[in-house]
Amino acid sequence: MKRLLAILLAASMMFAMTACGGTEAPSSPASGPDAGEPAVDEAAKYAVTEPITITWWHALETQYDGLVAEIVDEFNKSQDLITVEAQYIGSYSEINEALVAAHAAGSGLPAVVVANTDYVASYGANGVYEDLTPYIAATKYDVDDFAVGLLESAKYGDKQVSLPFLHSTQIIYYNKDMAQKAGITVPTVITDFDAFLQDAAKASGGVGTIIPGWDQWYFETLYLNEGVKIITDDNTCDLNSDTAKGVTAKLQQWCKDGVATWAFGKDASANMRQSFYDGKTFSVLHTSSLYNNYVDNCDFEVGMAWYPAGTTGAKDSEVGGCVLGIPAKVDQKTKNAAWVFLQYLCGKDVNMKWAEGTGYTPTRNSVLQTDEGKDFLAKKPEFKAVFDNLDLIKPRIQNAAWAQLATTWKNYMNEMMAEQADINTKSDDMVVEINEILEDSK
Repeated sequence: MKRLLAILLAASMMFAMTACGGTEAPSSPASGPDAGEPAVDEAAKYAVTEPITITWWHALETQYDGLVAEIVDEFNKSQDLITVEAQYIGSYSEINEALVAAHAAGSGLPAVVVANTDYVASYGANGVYEDLTPYIAATKYDVDDFAVGLLESAKYGDKQVSLPFLHSTQIIYYNKDMAQKAGITVPTVITDFDAFLQDAAKASGGVGTIIPGWDQWYFETLYLNEGVKIITDDNTCDLNSDTAKGVTAKLQQWCKDGVATWAFGKDASANMRQSFYDGKTFSVLHTSSLYNNYVDNCDFEVGMAWYPAGTTGAKDSEVGGCVLGIPAKVDQKTKNAAWVFLQYLCGKDVNMKWAEGTGYTPTRNSVLQTDEGKDFLAKKPEFKAVFDNLDLIKPRIQNAAWAQLATTWKNYMNEMMAEQADINTKSDDMVVEINEILEDSK
């Protein structure tokens, strides 16, 4: 009798999964005789079996409205069970505030939500994001095609709590016309930057470069490539080491000499870009994702150069942009629908649409070998600076206290650069404060 009931139960489950009708969702759970009973049981946990409407919170601004609408509409038409409604919430920090508040309340959560890469550790540590590892295993979703550094950036420990979405890295934009006229080449090593900035400032009649002070990500790798760990193995900060202070002193000297400007405060990003558009600065340090923006607004040819190697020889960069995750506190039906949509958003075909339409870098290795990938590089040849160094794009530092640490670091740096505050005193004070943050986060 028990065996008969078990057979009837299994049959009813299979009937429910096949009788719901409609188009099969992307990367649907494994089923059928070749998968075996255990695989069917696991996959059934994540099956979408009835119509559902879900919400996607994103940070794509007005200029991307058409692209977002197109991609969401294509997904909605690709199957007949899931309807996605996209909602622009604001910047990454604004989305973070909204998500954390909704998570605490346990209500008002979306099905899929974007996050800047430096929030991943915090979301993983605090259970904000669902662990996608069992979903990936059950549905046999191919994650190996993602660039390794990007995939690692979406993890917390050994848990895949998110997937790579729109990614970028730090890059130097420069006025290529001005460079050719003045015979200037962007150096590949940091030791040549003093002379370069002098020449670049003279060529522009302004400054050689502008360094974004509103986000520590833009100057972070200058420290890492000198061997500064920022967070050491014993969970303390080394930003007051002699090496770290040396980097800070170099940045401060550039600002003091007037060959570089430290951009921070209200409208810092917009003001920096406008200065570059107007030819008042030779170069700017910014995100590779804004290539389209720079090209569209400049009446000169825009060049892209990799950050210079440190005195250690290292010339790594860090991944930027965002990941996609599923809030852990939504119900399972919503999670299942979210998982299907997540796979679609991060799929190969859609990945190229995001890359072409936004300026973000393709996230999948196979894409770069396709005709679409080659066409992308033909249209945006300056991206060769990124493609040639894909293996050097490393994951962000993963620590639950990172967001608070980064804010503290950024605020102290703004004092030391804008006010020419004493580096020794400020660096020591900063590290005391950061070590307390790290201790509290254990």
